[in-house]
Amino acid sequence: MHILRPQFRIEQDRALAFAAARGFGAIVAADARGPRASHVPFVITRRDDRVVVQIHLTARNPLVELADGVRRFLLIVSGDDAYISNDWYVSRDNVSTWLYEAVHLSGVARLRDYEENRGHGDALLAVSEARLPKQPWDLAQMEPGKREQMLAGIRVIDIVVDEIEGQSKLNQHKSDADYVALVNRLAHAEETASRRLAGKMRALRPELEYESDRVGRVSEA
Repeated sequence: MHILRPQFRIEQDRALAFAAARGFGAIVAADARGPRASHVPFVITRRDDRVVVQIHLTARNPLVELADGVRRFLLIVSGDDAYISNDWYVSRDNVSTWLYEAVHLSGVARLRDYEENRGHGDALLAVSEARLPKQPWDLAQMEPGKREQMLAGIRVIDIVVDEIEGQSKLNQHKSDADYVALVNRLAHAEETASRRLAGKMRALRPELEYESDRVGRVSEA
């Protein structure tokens, strides 16, 4: 990952927390033909002071053969993004751009034994179901024959992470006036991602006066 400006960098612990909260990304590795990729859910654990990303793929996925304990895999975890138009700024001669948050985790990939498929499934479901406002569902509730058939059709891969990179490009380097103008625009966008980014930008500079602050004071009066 190319970090565009030092203030955009997400420090490692926060990058891991960001990735874990998302729980879904794109896994990339290369063979003789070039890059291959799949979109996967994942869990992050710590083992013996090492960060391990655990994923699963269908047994026929070409990436399975690449998890040989030598080759490196890259996991790309994307957050919200939003386009910023040049004429949204207060000052002149800015450049239209995209705001975004993303984390890259990379390391050597190792294939796990079939016997570990159930444990991976339980761990992944526990994390994923915990995000929902309901009683968690688990594999024990699945018909045993169907469950074993499903588990037999996947392969579990560990990625022992040795490089953690994160970037939160939220125009932290812009003037207060430009920053407020962009937050106000994003806060009124139709896209939920844009509104979420507006909230994150407000949190970075809470001391500034945003449009919603002025509206709130008028309504209270």
